Amino acid sequence: MSIKAESIYKLYGKQKALDNVSFNIKPGEIVGLLGPNGAGKTTMMKILTCFIPPTSGKALVCGHDVMESPLEVRKKVGYLPENNPLYLDMYVREYLRFMAGIHKLGKDAKSRIEEIIKVTGLVPEQHKKLGALSKGFRQRAGLAQALIHDPEVLILDEPTSGLDPNQLVEIRNLIESAGQKKTVVLSTHIMQEVEAICDRVIIIHNGKIIADAPTAELQVINQAKRIINVEFDNEIPEEELKKIEGIKEVTKEKENSYKVFIAGEEDLRPKIFNFAVANNRVILSINLEEQSLEEIFRTLTTTEEEINVV
Repeated sequence: MSIKAESIYKLYGKQKALDNVSFNIKPGEIVGLLGPNGAGKTTMMKILTCFIPPTSGKALVCGHDVMESPLEVRKKVGYLPENNPLYLDMYVREYLRFMAGIHKLGKDAKSRIEEIIKVTGLVPEQHKKLGALSKGFRQRAGLAQALIHDPEVLILDEPTSGLDPNQLVEIRNLIESAGQKKTVVLSTHIMQEVEAICDRVIIIHNGKIIADAPTAELQVINQAKRIINVEFDNEIPEEELKKIEGIKEVTKEKENSYKVFIAGEEDLRPKIFNFAVANNRVILSINLEEQSLEEIFRTLTTTEEEINVV
């Protein structure tokens, strides 16, 4: 495993930031670490990068314990914090030489700097001070320092925060390219980004993992919230449709179209079809509407009280 977390707890005084968090991440996976603000995402990332210790539990990165072998972990990890703490008075090349020195690249530093400037698209800005760069190029510089020592694991905290749509696509492509050879863990609030590049999603809420699944299969977690859209040739009383076993609720959308909310895991389209035949009705269209990742995220991380307020 590239990353292994076992029963991680983290307390800040009496506040429990992480509550018995466990997961494994295999080499080559791109994993989205999602959760509301304050859920514990950044705390987990800081533990994996040896910035803070867990209160209890065990975390391994490339086989090295974050508590027992922090220097070995840091050699294996490239980290881009949310606030991207660059030295703004340094020039791009100067900064990368400085970072190469920290990682003791020695005689390989010059060629590696040239390579990483090209990979991260910093060529047109390479002779500027970091403070003179746009937000997008500062993020590129942050990624460049995270990649300079060719780490096996990349940990990125909100890497596309505050970027315009063009910059976002460019940074996303960089991350996706890096993920072809490395394990990547990234936190973000942009669900389209997760759907576009992540193989798997881990959702943390109130310090606990509430979902962990491949991105393409995450809808299965919330089966009870699936919806069937159906249009008949004539109007049907909603109460008649609700008599079909397994239907939780029915709402009329327009004319003869209805949204049917499923109460369990069964695909009820065959039952709806049989209902139509038995009642001499014709189905003009019927489809299963899976929730988007954004809708699933909101459902899993919103309390009943918050839903009622909304």
